[in-house]
Amino acid sequence: MNSILFQAEELRAQFTDLIDQDTEAFNKVMEAFGLPKETEPQKALRSAAIREATKEATMVPLEVMKHCIDALALTARVADQGNPNAVSDVGTSALMLHAACSAAALNVRINLKGLQDPEFVGWKTDEVDSILKTSTMMLEEIQSAVDARLTAS
Repeated sequence: MNSILFQAEELRAQFTDLIDQDTEAFNKVMEAFGLPKETEPQKALRSAAIREATKEATMVPLEVMKHCIDALALTARVADQGNPNAVSDVGTSALMLHAACSAAALNVRINLKGLQDPEFVGWKTDEVDSILKTSTMMLEEIQSAVDARLTAS
């Protein structure tokens, strides 16, 4: 459990860092939208800046999703090996991590919606779908383990 705690603390730090990265990425998108657009060169520069900032803003919640999977893997280990008196907390953790993953997916999708780069959008859409499927599968497995421990005598 000490190893899991150490890994969980590392993930917590990464999630905290991603909060700052998300704020920075959002600010870059807003700055890009604020660029002048009176001339054709300005419009082209503004459009490119919006596109690049939006791609960056897409990558941050995608990283959140990946870290949610890492945290769910730790949660699964605790569901099997952790203190049986805290198993309801394990179930709650899994539900919250899956919710965080799903919420991050919404942020990725809204950013992808505004991009005119079919290849990037296709790759990232597939990645989001894959991570969400993994999160759902892991949640179900953890909930099953939690239920088994709750009903064990």
